[in-house]
Amino acid sequence: MQVGVRREQRAGERRVAATPETVRQLTGLGLSLLVECGAGVASGYGDADYEAAGASLTPELPLDAVDVLLHVRPLSPETAGALQPGTVTIGFASPASELPAVGALAAAGVTSFALELVPRISRAQSMDALSSQSLVAGYRAVLEAALRYPRFFPLYMTAAGTIPPARVLVLGAGVAGLQAIGTAKRLGARVSANDIRAASADEVASMGGTFINLELDTGAANASAEGSGGYARELAEDRAARQRALLAPHVAAADVLITTAAIPGRAAPLLVTADMVAGMRAGSVVVDLAAESGGNVEGVIAGRDILVPVPGGAVTLVGMQDAASAVASDASRLYAKNVANLLALMTVDGKVVPDFDDDVVAGACLTHDGAVRHAGTAAAMEAHN
Repeated sequence: MQVGVRREQRAGERRVAATPETVRQLTGLGLSLLVECGAGVASGYGDADYEAAGASLTPELPLDAVDVLLHVRPLSPETAGALQPGTVTIGFASPASELPAVGALAAAGVTSFALELVPRISRAQSMDALSSQSLVAGYRAVLEAALRYPRFFPLYMTAAGTIPPARVLVLGAGVAGLQAIGTAKRLGARVSANDIRAASADEVASMGGTFINLELDTGAANASAEGSGGYARELAEDRAARQRALLAPHVAAADVLITTAAIPGRAAPLLVTADMVAGMRAGSVVVDLAAESGGNVEGVIAGRDILVPVPGGAVTLVGMQDAASAVASDASRLYAKNVANLLALMTVDGKVVPDFDDDVVAGACLTHDGAVRHAGTAAAMEAHN
């Protein structure tokens, strides 16, 4: 069967859905790889590397001639419509925000697998692209903050005086948050963090951070702060307002604030208001990793730096966009391995044969046989129509 990989179509996207390493893995399973020329250049993988790994190159990938299409960003409705019925696609699909593309995939009879939907169970960890890309994003967020922060991160004791360490506050202690904590700590900052999940306290401590316990009562409507798949559950509005009030003094004391809270398929929860940002010191930096899904910080705009005036200067509000793509080589290495492992699970004797009795395959399936199989997306489409 012919597996196709092409250059990503969205502006700014530098990752690629297959690397020479995964080409070797997939050709070893009896699959044929057809890679569009230049597909991996932005990630540091040249055409010659793909050829050496066993792939064939093509100036432009013929969408109607591939049995499987691997991609990073969600496909456009036009791309979905150019695929043949029965084609299998694997990649991020952002089904909650890309309903027209989902409809086009279903209408074209495409069997699509969304990596956001891969179940968070032990045997699917090697296919969990949300976690692998969040790790990259958390690392990058700290670097972006350090570049904009006008002072040092670590403590320096010099003959000219002592420079205190930066105080970094991380909100959200999932994969991205924990990576941000560890990276900021390695740079010498004094790091603290908060998450509404009490179980996160030990994980924060293991990365060298100090857990801030707000003693927030999640209430009867939110008996467990942990939702499905280990993600945080969205708080009721009264509890969310209480959370913001309790966080305010910690935000004001921070030199760098990094927010990472996300709920798959939903808008990002608002954790920091404009008034809270205005209470920070001049020169402080706020990096919002959830900017593309609405933002954890009021007023954030994905892909832009905004200067918020405060006494003595300004606070820099950074809306991260394509965070993982900024570390394209290693992000692609991890992502491509996630994709290849999911494809390998469905490959038998050189043919891709999805087994919908398998929990991972069934859970990750977005569309199949002309229908939207993911219940949440199907309901959203019905409501949208």
